[in-house]
Amino acid sequence: MGNVAKFHQAAEAFIELVRLIRPEQWDEHALGSWSVRSLVGHTTRAILTVETYLGHDEVSRVGLPTAEDYYALIYTDFADPVSVAARGVEAGVWLGDDPVQQITDALQRASDAIASAPAGRVVSVGGHGIELTQYLRTRIFELVVHSIDIGRAIGQPHGQSVECITDATSLAARIGARAGSGEEILLALTGRAPLPSGFSVV
Repeated sequence: MGNVAKFHQAAEAFIELVRLIRPEQWDEHALGSWSVRSLVGHTTRAILTVETYLGHDEVSRVGLPTAEDYYALIYTDFADPVSVAARGVEAGVWLGDDPVQQITDALQRASDAIASAPAGRVVSVGGHGIELTQYLRTRIFELVVHSIDIGRAIGQPHGQSVECITDATSLAARIGARAGSGEEILLALTGRAPLPSGFSVV
């Protein structure tokens, strides 16, 4: 299964999970400073940014060859905790009274943009070019990780496929190894030592 197909699979599983959120759960705490609504809003940005970046002019130079490069080189530029939290809250408000329909419509627009994109399409993220298929790997990762977060917050199965979870897990390990934590990750995954408290690859 290619990255485009996995992106659609992960996004559709996310939408089905959002359908399971009960009315009273939207304002409950979910992750960090986020309510369930804000976390869903943040996760929706994994779909919205695809549409946004494909709406911009194509860049000719690839500065980020892989999804691993995205996380290693520029993710921190977009990961200021205060800004990320604020964008999640804003996106949560944007979901309105019918979040499922809002997200479904956003996915349709993103899908149409992907279908119209030529092979090898390069999008600009923070001024750096990355091929669309590699950028979609980062979106799959965000959709999978945050679907798990949402599922835990509302007490429901996250619904993400084994294929998408496998890709997200592999990418997380590669991000961590590239950042210098490969030994710690390998020891943890093989049952030899626990990861340090608070350890994260992003």
